[in-house]
Amino acid sequence: MAYLLRDGRTILASRISSGRDGHLTQTGSFKVLEKERNHSSSMYGKIVDASGNTVVADADADMRVPGGGKFIPAPMHYFMRFNGADGMHAGYLPGYPASHGCVRMPEQYAIAFFNSVSVGTPVTVFGRTPTTGRYLGQSRSPYLRRNTRFADPRFADPRFRPPFGPRFAPPPGAWWP
Repeated sequence: MAYLLRDGRTILASRISSGRDGHLTQTGSFKVLEKERNHSSSMYGKIVDASGNTVVADADADMRVPGGGKFIPAPMHYFMRFNGADGMHAGYLPGYPASHGCVRMPEQYAIAFFNSVSVGTPVTVFGRTPTTGRYLGQSRSPYLRRNTRFADPRFADPRFRPPFGPRFAPPPGAWWP
């Protein structure tokens, strides 16, 4: 989740997708370094062939491009850089950490955050991303059970527990879509 706070109160909250295993979003205290309405990644995107068909959907800029094809940088609209190449921006949310370190949010929330913050606005990144195995929501194990009478709690599906532990609870008065 991303929260926009004003005077210590949550005024906006959005679901996010953050850095995946191998490209984790760095935790810590940062500031918005720059804002760019129509930013594109210089490192990530897709490779298309001469006919415009996608050849590699999750490409790096240094990958080989077939003859007549090209590398198309990933759009990162409403980009708010806060740490190196990482920033918050509009993007696809598959339901699990999937970025190369950025914080993606639905476009309407990215617009609202973009219009509400300035260069210098403090940004705090906290929480953790699973670093082994599959992310919750990517697969469903037949061994996970949902509150059945005889379910062994060691095999309870964590997706049906409260969404936040005390360490990662949202700020008081949080609202989210």
